[in-house]
Amino acid sequence: MRLFGRIRITAFQTIVLGFLGIILLGTLLLMLPFARRGEGEANFLECLFTATSATCVTGLVVRDTSTFWSPFGQAVILFLIQTGGLGVITVSVSLAFLSGRRIGLMQRSIMQESISAPQVGGIIRLTRFLILASLAVEGAGALLMLPAMIPAFGWGKGLWYALFHSVSAFCNAGFDLMGETVPFSSLTAFAWNPFMNLAVLLLITVGGIGFLVWDDLREHGFHWKLFRLQTRVVLITSFLLTLLPALLFYFLELRQLSPLERVWPALFQSVTLRTAGFNTVDLSQFSPAGHTMMIFCMLVGGSPGSTAGGMKTTTLAVLLTTAWSVSRRRDAISFPGRRVPEDVVHNAVTILMMYGILFALSGVVISQLEALPLRACLFETASALGTVGLTLGITPELSTPSRLILILLMFLGRVGGLTLIYAAQSAKKSRGMLPLEKITVG
Repeated sequence: MRLFGRIRITAFQTIVLGFLGIILLGTLLLMLPFARRGEGEANFLECLFTATSATCVTGLVVRDTSTFWSPFGQAVILFLIQTGGLGVITVSVSLAFLSGRRIGLMQRSIMQESISAPQVGGIIRLTRFLILASLAVEGAGALLMLPAMIPAFGWGKGLWYALFHSVSAFCNAGFDLMGETVPFSSLTAFAWNPFMNLAVLLLITVGGIGFLVWDDLREHGFHWKLFRLQTRVVLITSFLLTLLPALLFYFLELRQLSPLERVWPALFQSVTLRTAGFNTVDLSQFSPAGHTMMIFCMLVGGSPGSTAGGMKTTTLAVLLTTAWSVSRRRDAISFPGRRVPEDVVHNAVTILMMYGILFALSGVVISQLEALPLRACLFETASALGTVGLTLGITPELSTPSRLILILLMFLGRVGGLTLIYAAQSAKKSRGMLPLEKITVG
């Protein structure tokens, strides 16, 4: 693809530039005077932080969304969430398609990279399906929230709040409008409301499993043996990453509640770690073990080609399978009935190292800059890099350098580390093979 008819840019560079463009547009819109309530002012960095958090579907905020931003500002944030959740390229190319413009091979290739599709063939059909399905799921989620929202806020505000939170939950963004009574309170007022809990849990899960899983379910129903390997890996890993933290929270972290009262909070906190960013209980009251489990789940995140961020469930599954295969002295890395290509293993290891180094180094730097406990700072960096949005309450008080670090982490977490690396490189060049020599590890 050529930019301005001269500069040739790759699909990866197009994706990066698309996200940067939407973030800049959102920043400029949020800087408009009528985007804020009252006399309060938001400087460029605060608007940039909010626009990045919304576009990268993270949910970290330095200003309470409900009390600081006007209805126009909230609508801008919702637009950024929807665009970032579905993918900037997906939305822009879909609009071009609806306007009657022809979608060329290069645009189809970019769409393939944007949603992690296995092939270019059928990409228009798949994109049309995911756009329509996304809107339908968000609409259904908003309807399910109405019995909780209307009694609490009335018809007008209740409808707007239901729509806003449905889109935010489906896109795994974590932005909320519940700060009128207690700023930055998230969904704590609905900790035991069955309608709100069920709606948010379903939206987060559906949005986080990935569009290719949707396509498999649409095409094959619930016939397990007909699913792609990726679909099976995603569903199994997602189930375990929901069940195990929920059991930990139920038995070890929420003992101040009765056994029956623990069910919704334990399940909700487990699912929201899948890069959604909502919370219904005070996370600062959890133990170090609970925070460690949260950090791990936030870094893993959702699944490829979804509205979620993080290293992805498939990356974790490949790494665990690699460790198992090596321990069994097997020549190939394989799942039941299928062998995994070596380049997939290489990518998984690269992503793990990239996320681990960025998460730890950024946490240490912020801890030193702000003189804050390291655990709280690591929680913050894991939340930003995994595009989760959960916090232990330190985000609004951070200085400019720390906020810039979080902005970079959110952007990298949503766009993807490998995408940024490939975007910074020219086309792959063929090189000769170097002599082979073994090196001892372990």
